[in-house]
Amino acid sequence: MSDVTEEHVPDPGAVGHYAGPWSRLIAYVIDALLVSGLYSIITAGVVWILELITASDVQASEIGSGASGALLTVWSLLYFFVPWAISGRTPGMLVLGIRVVRRDGSPLDPGHAFLRVITLPLSFLCVGFGLIGIVIGREHRALHD
Repeated sequence: MSDVTEEHVPDPGAVGHYAGPWSRLIAYVIDALLVSGLYSIITAGVVWILELITASDVQASEIGSGASGALLTVWSLLYFFVPWAISGRTPGMLVLGIRVVRRDGSPLDPGHAFLRVITLPLSFLCVGFGLIGIVIGREHRALHD
């Protein structure tokens, strides 16, 4: 028995290949549409319930843009975090057959999913500078990867 822990080295055939820029873009577009669509449906439902409870006309704009922006941000983070932590893929990634794994091929754990979701917005800063690695890198890795 050795006290040295061996690094997990996956079977190369089981790891698959790196997702390219087009498949990642299409998966992200699907996810962005789902994030905004589901948020709109939920917001409309809340407004409808508030109108039923208060018996008055409630406008979504009355909720406040700051609160709405904060709720949308939280919803977006949860939309990406929960599926990544559970299965390593969002609904958009599922459609394209993409899964996020760690560099050694092991599944993404909740801690790494959380780090990934909080660094995702950083990839879009400076006109998407953090996304250049997806297009020019051998492993197609972005800043948040």
